[in-house]
Amino acid sequence: MEWRVPLADLDYGPEEADAVLNVLKRKWLTMGEITQDFERAFAEMHGAKYAFGVANATVALHLACLALEIQPGDEVIVPSLSFVATSNAVLYTGANVRFADILGLENLTVDPEEIRQKITSRTKAIIVMHYGGYPCQMEEITRIAREYNLVIIEDAAHAPGASLNGKPLGIWGDIGCFSFFSNKNLSTGEGGMVITNREDLAEKIRLLRSHGMTTLTYDRHRGHAFSYDVLSLGYNYRIDEIHSALGIAQLQKLSRNNALRRQWTDLYRQELADLPLVLPFTSTPGESACHLFPVLLPAKASRERFMQFMREQGVQTSIHYPPIHSFSYYREKYGHLSLPRTEMVGLREVTLPLYPTMGEEKVKTVVQAVRKALQNAEI
Repeated sequence: MEWRVPLADLDYGPEEADAVLNVLKRKWLTMGEITQDFERAFAEMHGAKYAFGVANATVALHLACLALEIQPGDEVIVPSLSFVATSNAVLYTGANVRFADILGLENLTVDPEEIRQKITSRTKAIIVMHYGGYPCQMEEITRIAREYNLVIIEDAAHAPGASLNGKPLGIWGDIGCFSFFSNKNLSTGEGGMVITNREDLAEKIRLLRSHGMTTLTYDRHRGHAFSYDVLSLGYNYRIDEIHSALGIAQLQKLSRNNALRRQWTDLYRQELADLPLVLPFTSTPGESACHLFPVLLPAKASRERFMQFMREQGVQTSIHYPPIHSFSYYREKYGHLSLPRTEMVGLREVTLPLYPTMGEEKVKTVVQAVRKALQNAEI
């Protein structure tokens, strides 16, 4: 289908094409010098000592769990209002998750008090997810973690370049994980990044990312080593040079494009203010990456009819997210859990298009479609 306004769109141009061609001319495609350049630039932007490019954000989360030695018998507190990879990464280790509810309809990030209530003698870690690029309440969450001697993983898939109190998201906790999927603020198609300021974790991540080997193929290619040892049961979670080259080009645009996302978000809020919608995050502290623009429909509105009418108007919408604890696999594993605020959002949330290049005209096109769709969705 040809959308008048798609949900997301890439800001790609000659810079990305030139970056890929440069890799092809160098004839080294697997992880190497360009990846190292990308890692250094990403680390510098986010105030991290260490950064590791990886194949995607799911493996970033898995590496974080492995580096923090999360294992069978442990429990990790996670939000249910997230993409399923947030919790799946915990289960890969054999540990269990305990789902925490969100703050409410105005703030869709995890509730610190819910985290506190879910802590048991088996709890080892907290995973926070900066929903839509908006910061979680990290000051309170880090206090809780210190009080109970817990580690924190930040799922910052939505939040490259975002910050709270001037401190970049991703370094509030022990490890931060980012996504470079096609619809993300910094997009390479596939790819991700793990950042940390802890040297001990950096050494573990470095080994685990590439089969537990002491030297990489690129090291041997440059003549810096002839063989290698394997020190741990590692994985092939590496990123490659083409994705890293795209990442460098996209990183140079990130600050500008995040600012544009904030501009279109502000315009949306002005244009939608008179409608019977809940517009989350209108007063959330920090500087958001504005990855998503979520709205909550009136309780009695038909979301299916609303989204179908938007589709008929040529405007693409989505849902972020069906709560993880409501999926069949998780219901079978943990039974029917009650997270009332998450469930309410899960029933009413619709994500409207948001991307840097959309411009004022497309924002107003979406708003006009929303006005008509709301009338059509009334019960």
